[in-house]
Amino acid sequence: MARRGKKGLSADDKALWDRVAQSATPLHPARLRSGLPEMPGKKPTPKPKAPDPAGDRLPAFRIGEKATHAAHPPHPVQDLSARLAHAPVRMDHGAHRKMIRGKLTPEARLDLHGMTLGQAHPVLIRFILAAHAEGKRLVLVITGKGKDRDEGDPIPIRRGVLRHQVPGWLHAPPLGAVVLDIREAHQRHGGGGAYYVYLRKPR
Repeated sequence: MARRGKKGLSADDKALWDRVAQSATPLHPARLRSGLPEMPGKKPTPKPKAPDPAGDRLPAFRIGEKATHAAHPPHPVQDLSARLAHAPVRMDHGAHRKMIRGKLTPEARLDLHGMTLGQAHPVLIRFILAAHAEGKRLVLVITGKGKDRDEGDPIPIRRGVLRHQVPGWLHAPPLGAVVLDIREAHQRHGGGGAYYVYLRKPR
């Protein structure tokens, strides 16, 4: 094929090219309107979309600005003592009134003072199951109220960890099947550092 000179396409070639161009669908119409030739093999880089302020989930916050929402309280509004006091009564109501007034004497007691969670759990299970097997109805579990302040340990320990854990153990298997009711003890039996545990009648 003969090379074409600097003059470019002949009149026939140009007419042929115009007919082909009219039958084709342009990829970049803007280039045709501007008179620029198509650039084969290159695709335009899409411009990044500007962020939509209305789509932001959080409002803008400037340094020094006060938060508008109320902070969550560090502890539950209703503490453990209140939850136990307002729990539904599952035992005889007359016996319940006497018990919370300290007028019923526990038939056995267990002191968990100084034990870790790992030590206290199996001891509690053995004590409650044995008391139930012996036909006892009211027992006292002493946990203590816990330490008064943080001792600077690397991992903070919740104050009264045994006091908060024991009710959950008493409701969970295997003790939940034999425990009828749990209440905070009267002051004469330890108050907030002890629990009355009322057991079901053995079958």
